[in-house]
Amino acid sequence: MDRFVEHTGIVAPMDRVNVDTDQICPAQFLKRIEKTGFGPTLFHSWRFLSDGQPNPEFELNDPRYLTASILVTGKNFGCGSSREHAVWALMDYGFRVVIGSSFADIFHKNCLEGGLVPVLLDQQTVDTMTMKARQVAGYSIKVNLESCLVTDSDGLNLTFRIHGDDSIHDFRRHCILNGLDDIGLTLQHEDKITAYERVAKPHGD
Repeated sequence: MDRFVEHTGIVAPMDRVNVDTDQICPAQFLKRIEKTGFGPTLFHSWRFLSDGQPNPEFELNDPRYLTASILVTGKNFGCGSSREHAVWALMDYGFRVVIGSSFADIFHKNCLEGGLVPVLLDQQTVDTMTMKARQVAGYSIKVNLESCLVTDSDGLNLTFRIHGDDSIHDFRRHCILNGLDDIGLTLQHEDKITAYERVAKPHGD
């Protein structure tokens, strides 16, 4: 996966609680076997009207957020069924960071393993960011994973976590900073794996 050290982007607000994965990436689009191409399916039933036209009432269709790469969410974002496609859809659409006071457990795990950075902040800060994104055109923030700081031009300067557990926070932070998914972690030991296979493989194979 791509390395993530620092990102500055426009913020899109989605002040809805309990947004489930079937809304993020509806079940009818899960036939693809690739990780890419899911961006057009993101929030499909909310983004589009029955005739296929964009829904003017939906947050992400507001022209102010068309280039947003940071999504500020309501509580328990990503609940419902387990599907990595929800994370793939968000990333393929262009989001690099999701910010909230809580995420559903499996969705949160999929974010960490897929490289979508889940920023955990207190609810008051999340509410303030949501308000600014609605009221200030082009409101943007900077997320630095190396220093675990989130900042904006109004003087916001707060530390954040991507996981409440210290050991998981440090491990997953290391992985995302270095672009290491599970395959990448395994390949760090490629020399040992190769040496083992040479010894373990029967002669002549």
